[in-house]
Amino acid sequence: MSAAVSLPTPGRGPGGGTRTTATHCPYCSLQCGVTMTAGDRPATLVPADFPTNRGGLCSKGWSAPELLDHPERLTRPLVRADPTDRTSPLVEASWEVALDRVVTAIQATQRDHGLDAVGCFGGGGLTNEQAYQFGKFARVALRTSAIDYNGRFCMSSAAGAAIRAFGLDRGLPFPLSDIAEADVVVLVGSNPADTMPPAMQWFDAGRARGAEHIVVDPRRTNTARHATLHLQPLPATDLALANGLLHIAIAEGLVDEAYVAARTTGFDAVRAGVAGYWPDRVERLTGVPVEQQRRTVFALARGRRSIILTARGAEQHRSGVDTTQAWINLALALGLPGREGSGWGTVTGQGNGQGGREHGQKADQLPGYRKITDPQARQHVAAVWGVDPDDLPGPGRSAFELLDALGTEGGVRTLLVMASNVAVSAPDARRVISRLRDLDFLLVSDFFLSETAELADVVLPSAMWAEEEGTMTNLEGRVIRRRRAMDPPDGVRDDLQLLAELAGRLGVSGFSGDAETVFTELGRASAGGPADYSGITYRRIDDEQGLFWPVPDRDHPGTPRLFTDRFATPDGRARFWRVEQVDAHERPDAEYPYVLTTGRVLAQYQSGTQTRRSRSLQLVAPTPRAELHPDLARTLGIGQDDVVELATRRGRARFHALITDTIRPDVVFAPFHWGGGSSANALTDPALDPTSRMPAFKACAVAVSRVGEPEERIPPPEPATQPQPGPHARPTAHTPHAPSRRRTTSVKSTPRFLHGVYPITGEGLGKPGPLDPALRYQVPEGKSAQALYFRGGNSTGELVYVLLVRDGQPMRWFPIGAKGDCHVPLRVVEDLDGGTVVELHAAAPVGVTGDLVLDLGLVEV
Repeated sequence: MSAAVSLPTPGRGPGGGTRTTATHCPYCSLQCGVTMTAGDRPATLVPADFPTNRGGLCSKGWSAPELLDHPERLTRPLVRADPTDRTSPLVEASWEVALDRVVTAIQATQRDHGLDAVGCFGGGGLTNEQAYQFGKFARVALRTSAIDYNGRFCMSSAAGAAIRAFGLDRGLPFPLSDIAEADVVVLVGSNPADTMPPAMQWFDAGRARGAEHIVVDPRRTNTARHATLHLQPLPATDLALANGLLHIAIAEGLVDEAYVAARTTGFDAVRAGVAGYWPDRVERLTGVPVEQQRRTVFALARGRRSIILTARGAEQHRSGVDTTQAWINLALALGLPGREGSGWGTVTGQGNGQGGREHGQKADQLPGYRKITDPQARQHVAAVWGVDPDDLPGPGRSAFELLDALGTEGGVRTLLVMASNVAVSAPDARRVISRLRDLDFLLVSDFFLSETAELADVVLPSAMWAEEEGTMTNLEGRVIRRRRAMDPPDGVRDDLQLLAELAGRLGVSGFSGDAETVFTELGRASAGGPADYSGITYRRIDDEQGLFWPVPDRDHPGTPRLFTDRFATPDGRARFWRVEQVDAHERPDAEYPYVLTTGRVLAQYQSGTQTRRSRSLQLVAPTPRAELHPDLARTLGIGQDDVVELATRRGRARFHALITDTIRPDVVFAPFHWGGGSSANALTDPALDPTSRMPAFKACAVAVSRVGEPEERIPPPEPATQPQPGPHARPTAHTPHAPSRRRTTSVKSTPRFLHGVYPITGEGLGKPGPLDPALRYQVPEGKSAQALYFRGGNSTGELVYVLLVRDGQPMRWFPIGAKGDCHVPLRVVEDLDGGTVVELHAAAPVGVTGDLVLDLGLVEV
């Protein structure tokens, strides 16, 4: 085969000359429409009036053309100077030499270690055609089960919950425009103001017409600033909060009983399960005040159109599927899914995070969102591919499990990576880097030398977004066209062409390098599956500004709104699923006293391979900044922009300090876009959800220390202080709580109450005294207790005081106004050890008589 293909000068439109092309932004799942002009250098773009962005575009989209002719752009294959020494330098080579090395490594590994010793790792930025062909390549050309992709780190928990509840996973089961018409929107762990700013016009339109927006997030993000109400829970407690909201809905008679009876199953088990999530307990678990809980539930229930949206903040936990299910349970109880203008949805992150998992990149799926273990699915897809169904491999390891076993006995020994930078994006990243070094051979296809590519034996340059054809599926399930606006640099191939040539070199036919040909085949492979694209054509996409799947035939108009008549389950009913709060895998302790959570910032994207190279974006976010509350910074002696070191059980990383009161005092936030000495994912916990295999990116225990004064370049941690990556081990996961009639609503604690109605005769406000022996409690030896709340009512016409006394010492005064009441959460009260005596005393002005209604709630463990 020839080493390279001669192509026109970079920057030119296809076939030469200047032309303007309607296409889409390369970044997030919004997939904003843009109009691009190529020919003059550099290429330019302007936002288009596409249905999702309506002329809007964020800084990342505006700056995207900068990277097309970036001086660090890869335009030639790179190989190790000494193929037997992975530490030798990478040098330029011909395609012939590079592909020969790849094929030789694949064949040697298969011969020595078996078919499953060769693996593939993809990305949510690949087009539908590339994702489909990569999955087909793994199963047909390589005949391996070892394939997964970085979308496992993004959408998998929401997908698991949606399939369990509705029988179908599509991020938003309604158009994005529905948000503008909703009366109430609750966003859980989502910050679209920073992650997809053009989408905020839909939220802005809703607020302009009086909509109430409620944001659930440990940080007061830019989205939360504009919301009607901000709930600020401790990370990893969203499940308890959702269960608590459903508890209130049931107690207040807000459940849509007719909807539940007609369209769902399993509610009785969930009703029993949430009985243990009374508001005061939920406040103690989450830090969200009871009043805010009640306000949220009443808003959702009373809205004519109400929407609940979850995102990575709620989903990237070791109980991410159950947490998402808890919010779905709430939505179902209120009758939202399938109701016009209402429902539950999840905000997809990556550009093709939706389509990337529908057509074969996931370890357990075949095209059309079919299960690889389903005999009928295997038979259908095998017929399209022209192979025997028995020759298709079974399900493989999930993303982190695949990476964690690299180079080990029974694990992958040769890995092919496309459109993913796992050295930065995977949890426990230093451990993953060590596994990459243990490989016999690593191939990376990318357009820059990412941190993962730096470790490779062969690096192949790939075409960028403006240089390729294909389709993407955005957060609404709208399938759109990515059109080729310019030719790639001379000798650079797109990933479809690469896969077709590799398959040919391996002696396997049936792979095309033409995007429309591959899409037509994808349609046949997906036909009849949950994600049916068989009625979609490039022409229809052009004429109709995209189509919402499923589209089962050429006359079908597409499906903007799902579940209007029935859910995608065998009986057409949605499934409630009883779920319980599970502690974070790592809880703060004396050594690591705070909670670390991670996420995105406005001017960076994913692992930063592209955005960290953009001059425009570097001006906005030049360095990684860890957010600390002023109280925490003051305690640790940290000033604004000081260099701080975050340490977990897996690693250390350094950041500039951003001191802000927008974050909880017990939580630290770090952006995950940087690698090296500022790698947030060198810190994160790889504990996996048992269903989705999603790692716990959003919560782990962390220590914080000041390194020094502000510096332009952050010095990396001392290598000697870095914990050594542990040996390969099966990732930990909690045991899921399967619903069962045998389960009890009791918790691992005993509630205690000092309560009742007691007469009082005042002896002066300065002379408090005991009211009744019943208002005394002694913690049993060997136990501990904590006060949860105090409620009090006063029938007298004067102000009175109630005093909480511990071992004879006054602890706290509670003033109760004349003919008034008070309710005080006590989640900050310290633990009460065995033997401690707690009493309630009271004081009133001299001669005042009347009754006090008292209720002190405690929990004994």
